[in-house]
Amino acid sequence: MASPLKPGLVLPRVSLPATTGADICLAEVPGRSVVIVYPWTGRPGHPNPPNWDDIPGAHGSTPELEGFRDLSPDFAALNVGLFGLSGQATDWQREMAMRLALPFPILSDAEGRMAAALALPSFATGGESYLKRLTLILSSGTIEHLFHPVPDPAAHAGDVLRWFRNGGRT
Repeated sequence: MASPLKPGLVLPRVSLPATTGADICLAEVPGRSVVIVYPWTGRPGHPNPPNWDDIPGAHGSTPELEGFRDLSPDFAALNVGLFGLSGQATDWQREMAMRLALPFPILSDAEGRMAAALALPSFATGGESYLKRLTLILSSGTIEHLFHPVPDPAAHAGDVLRWFRNGGRT
């Protein structure tokens, strides 16, 4: 089945718990926003999932999120909101968001409702499923642009910011 992710797709009304303590429905967020979809973030003292080092695109979530953190004032100056999204539980995400001092909410799709509604691409290892790394540019709940694959997570925030500054061109 082909993924429905493409410009013009209106997001489903799915509310997800956020690290801020609120539930957020991306379909209801006004204006432009970036949704950073990532597979998993590690935690000091905890091992990576099985075979993580062998899965293309699995590594890089922490540097990717740090890049968006560091450029968050630039996105704010363009009136662009930032959100992260993974399948991890909110308590795991909250620890990571605090440790990395992320100034934007991270949404938990631990129940897979958004992943199923959008047919988000995923991969599996160790009996668990993880979202593939991609970035959605939304305009009032409608997909405006999609970045997938994300070849260099550490540089991705700069790539996305350049896209906005270039009027939606890469």
